[in-house]
Amino acid sequence: MVVTRLFDGPAQVVFEAWTKPELLTRWWMPKSCGVSFVSCDADVRTGGVYRFVFSHPASAQPMAFFGRYVEVIPPSRIVWTNEESSDGAVSTVTFEGQGGQTLLVLHELYPSEQALDEAIASGSTSGAGEQFAQLDELLVVAAVS
Repeated sequence: MVVTRLFDGPAQVVFEAWTKPELLTRWWMPKSCGVSFVSCDADVRTGGVYRFVFSHPASAQPMAFFGRYVEVIPPSRIVWTNEESSDGAVSTVTFEGQGGQTLLVLHELYPSEQALDEAIASGSTSGAGEQFAQLDELLVVAAVS
C-alpha cells in the first residue's frame, strides 16, 4: 500500500511531527474513530522502539501498537515494524523537501497478500486521509507559532 501527500511545511518540521510524542498524539489517530491516546512512547532512532496505547469507550482493555525503528535518517526517512501481530506491515515514510513544502510518501509492506486483504477488511488502512488532514492542521499551527 502506498499513500502520497504534499504538506505545507519544510521537511524538518513534518519529520518532527512524526518523531516527537507530544506532536504525534495530536494527529496520529483519526478523531472519527473515537479512540484516544493513553500513552505514546517513541524512541525514534535506528534500533529504537515505540509503543502507542489507545483507549476506546466500547473496549474495557486498551489497545497497544508497538514495534521497532529499523532505519531513521533525519529528516528524510523512517522505517519501522508493526509487531502487534504476526501479519504486521513494515512501514516506510519518506520526506522530500520541495521549497517550503514536503512530499511525503508512506509505504506499507505486508508479509502476504492475505495480510494486506485482512488489514483493508478491518478498516485499519482507511484512516490515512483523516490522519493527514489532522497533520495539515498541526502544521498550520506550527507555522503560526
